[in-house]
Amino acid sequence: MKYSSSFTYDLHLGEYAEDWAKDLFDGSKKVEVKSDSMAHRTGNIFVEVYSRGKQSGISTTTADFWIYKIENNDSAIIIPTNRLKSLVKKYYNGNFTKGGDDNTSLGVLIPISEIFK
Repeated sequence: MKYSSSFTYDLHLGEYAEDWAKDLFDGSKKVEVKSDSMAHRTGNIFVEVYSRGKQSGISTTTADFWIYKIENNDSAIIIPTNRLKSLVKKYYNGNFTKGGDDNTSLGVLIPISEIFK
């Protein structure tokens, strides 16, 4: 969409954003919620691929969106699952990072800044 300063244009964008958010929270879309206690320090989110030797997380999800609650600053990142999967493929370098509960999960670190590109 081309930028415009008109009220009608702004109203349309606002209504579109409201509908998008409503779909996330009214049950129309499946949402997976994760909490990341290191993201505020590392600048990365941890995306789980395996846990305890089995595929899990992004490998098995049926969610349409993932919400990452960033601990220590009461904010969150919302990302479509298909975009997150693309970023996992992009940032997987042949080695997984340990993380999750008691470091029993293997995953990929995604720079938060990359989500907004």
